[in-house]
Amino acid sequence: MKYYEEVQETGDKRPCAGIREDLKACLLATDCVRLHRKTPKECLLSNDPSVPQECHALRTTFFECKRSLLDNRQRFRGRKGY
Repeated sequence: MKYYEEVQETGDKRPCAGIREDLKACLLATDCVRLHRKTPKECLLSNDPSVPQECHALRTTFFECKRSLLDNRQRFRGRKGY
């Protein structure tokens, strides 16, 4: 039985690494990044219609995961996210 959270194939052991990778893949697959040559951050902040709702949901989930690292109550409840 494993007492730690397994991380995806990247081997990244930082908290919220799975959500980070999913958000990165989602943003890099959008037309905003591929065709318009904008950065992923610019695409998220500009509310470009080519960015799917899934990417915005992953951004919110990533934010909640990072915020839960600062909350002392989460030591008992566990991290949100993956």
